[in-house]
Amino acid sequence: MAPKITFDLKARDGKARTGVISTPRGDIRTPAFMPVGTAATVKAMMPESVRETGADILLGNTYHLMLRPTAERIDRLGGLHKFMNWDRPILTDSGGFQVMSLAGLRKLTEQGVTFKSHIDGSKHELTPERSMEIQKLLGSDIVMCFDECPALPATRDRIAESMQLSMRWAARSKQAFGDRPGHALFGIMQGGLEQDLREESAEALKEIGFDGYAVGGLAVGEGQEAMFDCLDYAPDMLPQDKPRYLMGVGKPDDIVGAVARGIDMMDCVLPSRSGRTGQAFTRHGVVNIKNARHADDPRPLDENCSCPACSKYSRAYLHHVFRSNEMISGMLLTWHNLRYFQDIMEGMRGAIAAGSFDAWQQDFHAKRAEGDIAPL
Repeated sequence: MAPKITFDLKARDGKARTGVISTPRGDIRTPAFMPVGTAATVKAMMPESVRETGADILLGNTYHLMLRPTAERIDRLGGLHKFMNWDRPILTDSGGFQVMSLAGLRKLTEQGVTFKSHIDGSKHELTPERSMEIQKLLGSDIVMCFDECPALPATRDRIAESMQLSMRWAARSKQAFGDRPGHALFGIMQGGLEQDLREESAEALKEIGFDGYAVGGLAVGEGQEAMFDCLDYAPDMLPQDKPRYLMGVGKPDDIVGAVARGIDMMDCVLPSRSGRTGQAFTRHGVVNIKNARHADDPRPLDENCSCPACSKYSRAYLHHVFRSNEMISGMLLTWHNLRYFQDIMEGMRGAIAAGSFDAWQQDFHAKRAEGDIAPL
């Protein structure tokens, strides 16, 4: 019988937690940042390079993979892990968030969502049952239940209606998921910025029972202050002994603030997307490598970083290859960004375990406030 996925909480410091999610494909150290492999690849990176940055788990997108190359094809070719040459855990989202962004191309009913492909206009249907089927075909280790996520701002009635539909879909997702040892199903809390609706959602999810719980419906336009206000109470509504996942977050200070409020897992396209557009995250803030001031600078991007971009190349070189539209630019900056995000996670895990998370946070914010190193 396949081993179960378990969560072992190792230490707490305030609301911040560190632990290990054990899966048949390897351990996930928490707090964990999951690089996004939208179409079965983390853009500009080889899978082994992503692993070298410190990532224990990747995220794949149900919506994109069901359209191209299709879940059925990936299943015939041995599953997503083999297909993309990543032998460690994979979490797949349910497709709900991507379908939300297709508001003009979709039709929403109690049964599910019908929508037109953004690729070729072909018609598709996603239901809780179909989402579970696709994620099973992909072979994902952590499966997300199918939900509906309204963009903020939205009226309270719209948020309540959407949340209640998502809870009905969560129950259908659980039933369709069935008994799958070695795989986990996470429920998704909704409710916008309404505390009582978040509570109602949490109670419904706990009654259904999941292996982990996500806080959904944030990072959709509400701003950091509003997001943190919600995170001040939302994670506390979820079971203490299960992983808590904040979907689609975020910038370095978003991540640190979320962990301080009890979040264990996060994902975001930001490190790779920013890397391709010449933006690097460092301990001293954001660097735009396209700026002319880097053209003659022999120093590394971040003197404390061990990634190839920092250990082998100068700012002048990174500036040159970006301005010349060379592919190596996106590769090096993405590698650096992913390494920096994993450095943050590693730092937080160590600080929480040592009971020094507050001091770590103060140092993190102080360094970023200093700004980038002064020009030569």
